[in-house]
Amino acid sequence: MHHAHKVVLALLLSAEKPLKKDQVELSLEEELDLETIVSEINQYLAETEMPIEVQNIADGYKVVTRPKYEPYIDRLFQKNSKPKLSQAALETLSIVAYTQPTTKSEIDSIRGVNTSMKTLLSKNLVEVKGRLDAPGKPLLYRTTDYFLEYFGLASLDDLPKMKEIEEMLEDKEEQTQDQ
Repeated sequence: MHHAHKVVLALLLSAEKPLKKDQVELSLEEELDLETIVSEINQYLAETEMPIEVQNIADGYKVVTRPKYEPYIDRLFQKNSKPKLSQAALETLSIVAYTQPTTKSEIDSIRGVNTSMKTLLSKNLVEVKGRLDAPGKPLLYRTTDYFLEYFGLASLDDLPKMKEIEEMLEDKEEQTQDQ
């Protein structure tokens, strides 16, 4: 690995949040092709069988452990599984992700029930984007960068398309009927 690769890896290991290209360039005081450097770092980490890799998350890069090491890490932190969201919270979060920016009344209309945004706001998965220019000036909600991190997404473009979701639901329904 070249000097720039080592510096980028050091920055990645030190960063608490996904590292953005402008932060790396500020640190190195030069422009660089971060995507290529990250790819080469990942190649090196794979060749040397390191338990970590660099992932593109929330329009930045973050060092993560490889999935096969998750059981050991869970035992270290005495976790049985990842923290879970309730079904209602997941439904609400899905609606926000696919329709953002959106209002609470639009979410309520889709879900058919009165929705609380408190949990998603407190977990920093959604945020208030502004207000809709309409009577009452309702709040507009959108997902956060932490939402992308939480679900391991590089961007909202990585969300499954509605057609893919419909196909998965159809497959699951068929499996249930076969049993």
